[in-house]
Order: sequence, then structure tokens, then C-alpha cells
Amino acid sequence: MAAPETRDMAGPDDAQPRASLGALGPLVPYALRYRGRMGAAFAALAAAAGATLLVPMAIRRVVDLGFSQAGPTMIDAYFGALVGVVAALALASAARYYFVATLGERVVADLRAAVFARLTSLDPAFFDRARSGELVSRLTADATQVKSVFGTSLSVLLRNAFLFLGAVAMMVWTSPRLSVLVLAAIPLIVFPLILSGRGVRRRSRAAQDRLADASAYAAEAVGAVRTMQAFGMGPATAARFAAASDEAFLAASRSARARALLTGVAIFLVSASVVGVLWYGAQGVATGEMSAGQLSQFVLYAVFGAGALGQLSEVYGELTLAAGAAERLAEILQTEPAIAAPPEPRALPVPPRGEVVFERVSFAYPARPERPALHDLFFTVAPGERVALVGPSGAGKSTVLQLLLRFYDAQGGRVLVDGVDVAQADPEALRARMALVPQDPTVFSGTVLENIRYGRTEAGEAEVVRAAKQAHADGFIRTLPQGYATHLGERGVTLSGGQRQRIAIARAILKDAPVLLLDEATSALDAESERAVQAAFDELMRGRTTLVVAHRLATVRAADRILVLDEGRVVEEGRHEALIARNGLYAQLAALQFEEPSAGARTNLRPAA
Repeated sequence: MAAPETRDMAGPDDAQPRASLGALGPLVPYALRYRGRMGAAFAALAAAAGATLLVPMAIRRVVDLGFSQAGPTMIDAYFGALVGVVAALALASAARYYFVATLGERVVADLRAAVFARLTSLDPAFFDRARSGELVSRLTADATQVKSVFGTSLSVLLRNAFLFLGAVAMMVWTSPRLSVLVLAAIPLIVFPLILSGRGVRRRSRAAQDRLADASAYAAEAVGAVRTMQAFGMGPATAARFAAASDEAFLAASRSARARALLTGVAIFLVSASVVGVLWYGAQGVATGEMSAGQLSQFVLYAVFGAGALGQLSEVYGELTLAAGAAERLAEILQTEPAIAAPPEPRALPVPPRGEVVFERVSFAYPARPERPALHDLFFTVAPGERVALVGPSGAGKSTVLQLLLRFYDAQGGRVLVDGVDVAQADPEALRARMALVPQDPTVFSGTVLENIRYGRTEAGEAEVVRAAKQAHADGFIRTLPQGYATHLGERGVTLSGGQRQRIAIARAILKDAPVLLLDEATSALDAESERAVQAAFDELMRGRTTLVVAHRLATVRAADRILVLDEGRVVEEGRHEALIARNGLYAQLAALQFEEPSAGARTNLRPAA
């Protein structure tokens, strides 16, 4: 098991991709779907901010007039009004929290769904390069980080922006002279915050990358826990994950240190400016240039404005965190699948015939461009014909099925199904005509019924049971605790390899497609089960075009034709008996399986991979 990918965290921050707040732009359409909720949240926010701004005016009246001859009556009136203001503030704040919180949850749910939908549309070449653990990290940790934008950060940003602008306007109305001093100090406060915010943004992206590294390694280790324990690699694997977690912690610590510095600088600058204004205003009260109530009102507005500005700086740091997460999610949303339907796909003929043609096809996997898997491959499979593909490991047998399903596109030549180039057809329509039983069958964590019905979800329970009986799976299924309703666990770990393979065979039988692809479909079965399933296959293959990939030659003797592949080319073709008599590569493969190789056997066969 490979160690997790690491990056040099001690190097310059510029080595990390920078996520500006513009990275949040792609999220806007998701929020605009809920304009009504946004409008209600904004109205509640404005009401709460407006109620807050009324408080200093009442305080000024109390200070200036409360101690006059009508003082007690005036105090009662103004404090009664303050209770009403506070009640309005509480109601508006509660409404703001509800609308904003539900908006955040709704947006992140839509975003997660969109990202996952895009992942399901991407071609296998993308997943050849990507790590599943990192993709899961983006769907969970990054999406949760983005939720804070709409759940709290955006609300706090708008509230404090409203408060700041309102407080500034009221300060100017209360005392233009003192306001000039305050407004002159704002650039001195904001400029350092902007500079330090860039560092926060870079470190936040780095911390998210390190967390994804650790998550990817954890997913890989958990998925291979039996192999890990069988080789006694538990302590070493735990140590490697601990190292990956430490990398994530160090990156997060750097981000937290930068945000702490940003917050401390903001609080000091804002508080110092308030103290300065209070001192200067006190001088004005002493000389009679303004009343004590005016100074109290101005100072309260200055405190509101300063507090809003300080929280804006903190929210800015949170937005940079979310921008880094949004950028990572946007990378997935902006990834275009290499395998997609053309603008005007050619329709496959109806009814389907099941003819398959490989017309001088050449192909190399994107991850191994220097090692072509197929070289100028040419063959035709007639409708209803059973063709077996055999050869040494790495000969290109499974690659033929990968191209037929259009998981990849050939670099040369054409693959035709019923006379239509698969590159010109809709991949979904193409794959609907094929049923695959892979060498390593996939069993999901749902019930037996759901697993067999995978790919044909509308099938009834009776049809599922019939398919299971044909695949000789009904017997063991009924011995499970809840029969067809039994949950199989992640990757079907509660089943044996042969049982998982029979579930996959039943799934293919239920799909009832005109083209059947068997990729080592009986490799995990014992001899008795293989004979039983082979009988089911004989019935299933009748009238269907079938391509069988096999290392075990006993499973292909009944094929109408056998294609022997070697190094991506067809080197022999014919039926089992004719190929044995030819004493070529097929005969040598058969000798290796059924008897000791003769003295004249080829010695340059590549070992099984």
C-alpha cells in the first residue's frame, strides 16, 4: 500500500493554488434558486440591524433629558420604548437565523448532489488518476465548509455591513467633526487586514489539501483491511496515517495562526480607534461643544461600527476558508467527461442485432501511454455468436470489453455495434444493450434484492427470484437471515467470492440485454457451482451475442469461435479442437492448465499478472 501523497508544507505559500473570493461565484446560482428565502432572510436581517441602530438614540435622550424636571416620566417612556426595540430585535434575529440556516442546508445539499452527479458522469480515466478518499473528502468536509458561507458567514457579513454603514451614517449625523477622525482611521485598519487575509487564504487551501490527503489514505487502508492485517502491516499503516494526520494538523495550525493574527490585529486597531475617539469627544463635552448625550450616542455608534468592522474581518477569514473549499468543488463541477454523447448522437438500430466489429483498433490506457494494450485489432462477432477471448495476462482481452462499453475511446480504428461507431452513439443507449459480469463483481451495501435489481430497478420481486434461480444463487440466498431482504454489508464482505459472483450473474440475467459480456465470470466459483452456472449461461446465451473473456480454458470449449490474443493482436482463431491441433499459443495455454508442458512447449509465455 502506497504512502499518501505529500506536498512540501515548509516551502513558500505561493506553491499552493490561491483561492480568491471569486471562487465563491459558482455557488451563487445555487442560492438564487431560493430567492424567496433569501429575501425573507434579508428583510429579517435589515429589521434586526435597524432595531440595533435605534438603541443609541434612546440612550442619548435618557442622558440629556432623563435628569431634567420631567426626568422620571421621560426615563420610563424611553426605557419602555427600548423594551419594544429589544423585542423587535429578538424576533428579527430569530427569523434571520432560521431563514439563513435553512438556506445554507438547502444550498449545500444541492451542491453535494450536483458534485456527486458530475462524478457519476465522469469517465473511468478520471478515476484512474483520482483518489476515492479525496473525492469523498470534497463531498463531505469541503461541502460542510461551504455551508458556513450561507449558513452563518454570509448572514454575519450582511448584518455587520448593514450595521457598519448605518453606524457611519448616524455618526456623521451626530457629529461630523468626530466622524472625520473615525473615517480617516478606517483605511489604516482595513489595509493590514487585506494583506494578512491573503496569507489566511493560501494557508486555508493548504490545510484542506492536507485533510484530503489523510482522508484518501484512510479510505484506501480501510478498503484493504484484510490485506493489511494478513501482511502484518497494521502498525505501519497506522503510523503512516498518523503522519498524514500530522501534516493536516500542521497545515491547519498555520491557517489558525494566520487567522488568530488577523483577528488580534483587527481587534486592537478597532478598539484603539474607539478609545481615541472617546478621548477626543470627552474634550468636546468639557468645553461645551457637544452634550454628554451626543457623545454617548456617538460612542455607541462608533462601538457598533467598530464591532461590525472587526467581525467583518473575521468573516473575511471564514470566507477565504470557504473559497478554498468552493474552488476544490468547482474543480469537479468544471471537469468535463472525456466520454460523452456527441451533440447529435447516432441512434442504434431497433430491434438490436448484436453485431460487434473491431475495425483495426489501437489503444493505450491514458495512465500508460507508452504501453499500447491493443495493436491494429480486427475481428467481427456476428449476431448471436459466442466468441471467447483468451490469451496470456496483459494480452488485451479485458480491454476489448472496456472499449466495447465505451469506458475509453480508441486512439485508432473504430468499434462498431450494429453498424454504428460507438464514438458517435449515446453511451447510455449503448450500455443499455449490454450486460456485464466482471471478474471482480461489485456488491453494494444494500439488500440482496436491491443488488440483483441494480441496473433494472423497475423489475418485480418475482423476476429477481427467477434470475437468481437461473444463476443458481437462490439456494444460498434463502439461507441468509432475511433471505432476499438481507443487507449484505459494504462490498458484500459477508458473502464468499463465489456467492458475490452469482449475485452479479443474476444481475446480468435480469437485465436481459442483447449483448452479454463475461469477464472471467466463473473465476471465483468452485467446480460444482461452475457447472451449475455454466448451464444457466448456456440458456442465457442462446440467441444473444456473447463475448467471454477467460483464463480458464475449460469455460470456453463450447464457444462458436475462440480468438487468441497476444500483445494486443489476434494471433489465432478457431474452435477448441482446431486450435489444439494447430499446436500454437492456445495449445500451449491449454497444456499449462491441463497437463505438464511438452518439451516443445513455448517458453516465452508471459507469467500471469
